[in-house]
Amino acid sequence: MTSSGKATDERRYRAPALEKGLDILELLSSASKPMTHAMISQHLGRSNSELFRMLQVLEFRGFIAQADGGGFIPTTKLFALGMAQAPVKSILEVALPVMRRLADDTEQSCHLALRAGGDIVIAARMESAGLIGFSVRIGYRQPMILTGSGTVLYAFQSDEVRKRWEKDFGSRPAGELKAFRALAEVVRTQGYDKHPSRVVPGIIDLSAPVMRGDAAAAALTMPFVNKTTQHVDIDVALEMVIAAAATISSDLASTDVRV
Repeated sequence: MTSSGKATDERRYRAPALEKGLDILELLSSASKPMTHAMISQHLGRSNSELFRMLQVLEFRGFIAQADGGGFIPTTKLFALGMAQAPVKSILEVALPVMRRLADDTEQSCHLALRAGGDIVIAARMESAGLIGFSVRIGYRQPMILTGSGTVLYAFQSDEVRKRWEKDFGSRPAGELKAFRALAEVVRTQGYDKHPSRVVPGIIDLSAPVMRGDAAAAALTMPFVNKTTQHVDIDVALEMVIAAAATISSDLASTDVRV
């Protein structure tokens, strides 16, 4: 096919209204704060009148909402739709009982992270059984390259998959990406990640891969809180996270072959 023929096909299958809606959702999902109608128009290079009805429809259908201080934010509806998919549901169904036991036995919270483009997203969490704990809300996102969960997910992938994922990281300093790759190799060798959180000072992230076949399908992470009186120390907690991730992986493998 000639380049002109290819361009003709691309134009033939365009859906301008749908593209506008997707542009809005992608913009709001990547924004660090609510965006007003005018801000959205400016960022997308479209007029206010062009986006007015689209914003109304997205709000009516529950994909976006107006923040208390003004501006639009994405809701968790798209996340919920993604979580309803069978492969994700099976991971959650298998993982939640194991995560509950882990939280009870350690008196620390834990969460399950999945990949979402260049980010990790929290798909499930279990609160600490103790009086003190640190937990992350479901649907919370962070760049993969900044998190222990993201390092674990990336570490246990093939070189081909890693290269594909890196395209979603966006523009990052070359040194940062090089350091991330090096850390991923260490994580792959030792089978887990343990380091101070890059997002919350004072938290030590303990993370291990949930494997599906030869690749990590999720990362089980415990944001370990140092307390005056510990139910289990950090080294024991790490062993328990690794064991819990292995249990989820094994249970996943048994569901995959079930007929």
